[in-house]
Amino acid sequence: MWFRRDLRLLDNPALSAAAAAADADGDGRVVPLFVVDPALWTASGPVRRAYLRESLRALDESLDGNLLLRHGDPASMVAQVVAAAGARSVHVAADFAPYGQRRDALVEAAVDGVPFVRTGSPYAVAPGRVTKDDGTPYRVFTPFYRGWMSHGWRAPADDVPGETQWWMPMACDGYPTAPDIGDVALPRAGEEAAWSRWEAFRAARLASYADLRNRADIDATSGISHHLRFGELHPRSLLAELGDQDETFRKELCWREFYADVLHQRPDSVRASLDPRFDDEMNWATGEGADDLFAAWCEGRTGYPFVDAGMRQLRAEGWMHNRVRMVVASFLVKDLHLPWQRGAREFMHWLRDGDLASNTHGWQWTAGCGTDAAPFYRIFNPVLQGLKFDPDGAYVRRYVPELRHLDGNAVHEPWKADAGYAEGYPRPVVDHGAERAVALADHGLLAPRDR
Repeated sequence: MWFRRDLRLLDNPALSAAAAAADADGDGRVVPLFVVDPALWTASGPVRRAYLRESLRALDESLDGNLLLRHGDPASMVAQVVAAAGARSVHVAADFAPYGQRRDALVEAAVDGVPFVRTGSPYAVAPGRVTKDDGTPYRVFTPFYRGWMSHGWRAPADDVPGETQWWMPMACDGYPTAPDIGDVALPRAGEEAAWSRWEAFRAARLASYADLRNRADIDATSGISHHLRFGELHPRSLLAELGDQDETFRKELCWREFYADVLHQRPDSVRASLDPRFDDEMNWATGEGADDLFAAWCEGRTGYPFVDAGMRQLRAEGWMHNRVRMVVASFLVKDLHLPWQRGAREFMHWLRDGDLASNTHGWQWTAGCGTDAAPFYRIFNPVLQGLKFDPDGAYVRRYVPELRHLDGNAVHEPWKADAGYAEGYPRPVVDHGAERAVALADHGLLAPRDR
């Protein structure tokens, strides 16, 4: 069993298939393998590497210390383990990401005729399964959601039999070196932690999720995005526990599957805008001034408190509230006139839940060049968004200490307070109203009201 984005024992179809094959062979032995792939390890930011390391520790503990860790090229590593174990099959969850598909083809060739068995995937419905009546993929979420619901999904997989014997047929390379993440505070990793977080959310906050999920100042979301990212939970497990009243949360799970489907259909969209005009015709800012603005955005010193709180949360926790992600992304593209690709790379460097499909197409959605049919004029006003979704200013004060001396929602407009800049908070790097007009003029659109 070659683990990848499924670092769990429960509801793991590939692991169940491996256990069943071992039982059929008569000895019940399964080699649980994880390959630390340099191509993925080096491409991940230090926060995600640190979280993966702890997730591997948790998986190893659940396997009674029998997780075989190998470091190197997957084609070579998997072939070596197959030879050492005399394995009669290799079991994986199907990978639909561009790199994963190329890698798996090479590994399948390298194991030289040993069956390479794909069972299940990280999704309730595998990418490519939900299509229009003519067989073409969806480009807009709402009809995809209807198709996804109509398609349905299997029940959670059976548990792995208790008599399965975990086996390590060769030396283990050990855990990868822990990266330096400074003062970033990471949550507890692993399947047990994932279920604990989910059960607490389901009991206390799921009922109010639809009403409160956009509030950045309170703990109203599930907080399980990183658990889904590393497969410590399967979305099908969660769907099995949702009732008819939980459609808002069900849709959030579907957004993840929709973006995976879009990336599967358009692997070039990792770097290229789905609307090519954004790469070919937009007047993006360039030069040293643009780099200075990008640095201010990255470091949370744009002078717009709600934006800065989000970017500082990202660096403090390796995570950012989803509503704030949309606001800071809109600010980069529409106020600073910088391409979404720069922001997407910054997010992937810092996010512990960094998922290529969700991150890429979340950015394209906000930029106005992606799957969503809404036009470019959807421009988030960073002040109004803060006042609406952080009404008492608690979120801003949590991450922007220079504004803690301001009470209530005054933190969102320090320029209106006599002592707004007394503690060294920076002045706005741009004027939102002026830059909004520039963005709309660049795209040749009339200006409706800000959202």
